[in-house]
Amino acid sequence: MPALLGPVSRCGFSAALLVLWTVFAGFSRAGAEHAATATLPAAFSDLLPHFQVEPEDEYIVKNKPVTLTCRSTPATQIYFKCNGEWVHQDDHLIERTVDPATALPIMQVTIDITRQQVEKIFGLDQYWCQCVAWSTTGTQKSQKAYIRIAYLRKNFEEEPQGKEVALDQEVLLRCHPPEGVPQPEVEWQRNEDILNPESDPNFFVTADHNLIIRKARMADTGNYTCVAKNIVARRKSTSAAVLVYVNGGWSTWTTWSSCSAVCGRGWQKRSRSCTNPTPLNGGSSCEGQNIQKSVCVATCPVDGGWSEWSKWSACGADCSMWRTRECTQPSPGTGGKDCQGLDLQSLNCTSEQCPQSESWLSPERAFVYCQRVSHPFSAPCAFAIGACVCLFLMYEPRQLSLTEGSRECFRSSIVSTENSHLLTIQPDLTTTTTSYQGTLRSRHDTTGKFSMTNGTLLDPLPNGSHTLHNGKLNPDPPEFVSRLSTQSYFKTLPRDVANASYGTFNFLGGRLTIPNTGISLLIPPEAIPRGKIYEIYLTVQRKEDLRLPLAGCQTLLGPVVSCGPPGVVLSRPVILSMDHCSDGCLDNWALRLKKQNYEGVWEDVLLMGEELVSEPYYCQLEAETCRLFSEQLGTFALVGESLHMGAAKRLRLVLFSDAYCSTLEYNIRVYCMDDTQEVFKEVMQMERQLGGRLIDEPHILLFKDSYHNLRLSIHDMPQAHWRSKLLAGYQEIPFYHIWNGSQRYLHCTFTLERLSLSTCELTCQLCVWQVEGEGQSFSLDFNIDTRAIDAEFMLMDSSASALAGPSAFQIPYLIRQKICSSLDAPCPNGADWRMLAQRLKLERHMSFFASKASPTSVILDLWEAQHFHSGNINQLAAVMADIGKQEAMIFLVSDGEC
Repeated sequence: MPALLGPVSRCGFSAALLVLWTVFAGFSRAGAEHAATATLPAAFSDLLPHFQVEPEDEYIVKNKPVTLTCRSTPATQIYFKCNGEWVHQDDHLIERTVDPATALPIMQVTIDITRQQVEKIFGLDQYWCQCVAWSTTGTQKSQKAYIRIAYLRKNFEEEPQGKEVALDQEVLLRCHPPEGVPQPEVEWQRNEDILNPESDPNFFVTADHNLIIRKARMADTGNYTCVAKNIVARRKSTSAAVLVYVNGGWSTWTTWSSCSAVCGRGWQKRSRSCTNPTPLNGGSSCEGQNIQKSVCVATCPVDGGWSEWSKWSACGADCSMWRTRECTQPSPGTGGKDCQGLDLQSLNCTSEQCPQSESWLSPERAFVYCQRVSHPFSAPCAFAIGACVCLFLMYEPRQLSLTEGSRECFRSSIVSTENSHLLTIQPDLTTTTTSYQGTLRSRHDTTGKFSMTNGTLLDPLPNGSHTLHNGKLNPDPPEFVSRLSTQSYFKTLPRDVANASYGTFNFLGGRLTIPNTGISLLIPPEAIPRGKIYEIYLTVQRKEDLRLPLAGCQTLLGPVVSCGPPGVVLSRPVILSMDHCSDGCLDNWALRLKKQNYEGVWEDVLLMGEELVSEPYYCQLEAETCRLFSEQLGTFALVGESLHMGAAKRLRLVLFSDAYCSTLEYNIRVYCMDDTQEVFKEVMQMERQLGGRLIDEPHILLFKDSYHNLRLSIHDMPQAHWRSKLLAGYQEIPFYHIWNGSQRYLHCTFTLERLSLSTCELTCQLCVWQVEGEGQSFSLDFNIDTRAIDAEFMLMDSSASALAGPSAFQIPYLIRQKICSSLDAPCPNGADWRMLAQRLKLERHMSFFASKASPTSVILDLWEAQHFHSGNINQLAAVMADIGKQEAMIFLVSDGEC
């Protein structure tokens, strides 16, 4: 009977016939011999078949067949039925076992389904298979297993499209994956990295596979790819570039500058920058002007004029009579000159009340001076005029010894009845003084000489001479030369070196400046030990001559500066000021100070932000300047290492052209340099030698550590009159040439050609941008034959390169000493040096100041270094007054009032 199974399955007998065949098969001996038929023991003859394993849905991948398995117990026969037809008995693979727990026989049958079998009905219906198990009691059917051919089409039904979006804007990227079986899964990638919405909630993938960026960030800029995958294949869509841009915004206007005219009609200006925020990634620049100018009228200075002399006084006890005049016809105003000459005249006279035995400078005469200097001026002015009067008395041709009354006069002239507690500094008039040379001058008048006494303030030199001439030693006394020659630290300075300055200094200190470079060295009072005289130099080293080791992302951020001679002994730190070109954000940088040792090896001596107050170096970083406190002289360089791609250097872009153009060819040179004054000065000097001229104001560009080059191009030239001779559309400066900083300046030359010699006007756009980064453009509009150099933006430093002693400082030495003694001592309410540091916004350096013997003195040193050219001493006096110290009134006195 089982032999009929083949024809039965192929001819498709009716269900009734099959059941009848099944019943007879149980009693057929031939059935017992067939491979798919078995006889159950009598103990299990009444059990229905139970499926342990049923066939599962399967996918045919490429041409690999799939296997279906069916296992049942107890069963006499198991056959598969696919799409309503019985599978041939020869296609079954049968395996028999016994369940050790129940002793029931287990029958397992497997069949293979090929791709060809499924493709016969593909498209008409789904291909399915089911197994049927028999026992003597009845039959059981398994679940249907569906067999499908797996595939994944190549083309996406919808791919994401690139977008340019503003910062914080929502972004929607659509993706409809290719058709496939089984249904493909979708994931998103940005720059080949898989996006995980669970770890970054700013991303969201919708049910229909679209990607939503809730708020676009700068970090979200990149190439986005939709990836579809199933068991067959993995497909990628074309990448969609998302560019997150930032539209520029104006900063607030700066305050108006001072009027350009000293007298009469002039102008003043204010500026703003497109940095709030700075346009990025092609964002629109700010609309409008960045500079505003306004007409102003400056009040003209009025020079003072003398009034008529008063009548002569009666003959005094000192055998003299007096008359006076005042500087009131007119009074000096708005910076006008004071009256020149004497306001007091004396004349010898005789009288019965004129005892000849009286000394020339009697108390009565001193009292007359006191009356003169104490009215109508205030106490500060009385200090200045009183000092002048006493000097006048000291150097009168009839100079005699000073009496107690004259000294009292001096004290009365300094201390008014209203402010007697403010000024208590008195010179020692009992000691011998040196001869006075010249007149009293303003402390910034560097053309004259200043004298020093051998009183309590100054230590005498061996020959009794104390006069320094404009920061240099007086060459006359041979003792000075012999004294210097005996010092082990003295060196002959290379005085022919360009960009260098030198001077001779003692304990009063001074200042060295390299004009127009932003480089200076402040030598505070008491930095040089008393009794010592040093000849000190300051110079800029050429970067290309140095072997400064730079590794990784390190870059040189300023000039390499030398001050020396090395090895001199200093009692307190000097302050070296130099420009830097970093973006000023310490979060972007690891800034290191390097120093060259005696063997020429560069060493790290300081890491900015991690300074130790016990070390001999300390740094104050400002927006464009680095100020180094150093107890040792030597060669220094500021090196920065970028911590991420947000770090940027400030570059200064400067344009030059030929001063005269007599040919059709015309060159424009665009210099790209670090934004420091010393590099700009060198370029200006070089172009002056080449006969070049400046054709536009310098422009500042932030150059980021993004490994991208700098590109420059010229556009929008009038084609009817001009054409470019460059073959390429742009010129490019490699990233590492700029970032390394070892090359002082780089430039590109744009060679243009005018079609006629009569063409003199040129208008065009210069575009400068960092590849895949921010950029800027500015217009050029000038006459190539007649335009002059406009150097208004240049801050020319005309001050002396070396200033010694009091002329180098804004705060007089004696007053400085009084301030330090007043603020150094801790005050319970905090009105001491700590409050001074807070008012000057230097609280970051509190621990450094506290480590010094005189914190106030170090704070004043830093103030002097910061405000030598632009300092307003009255503002410092206001800070003192705000602290509550009466010494603020002292600042109102200046040497010029004498």
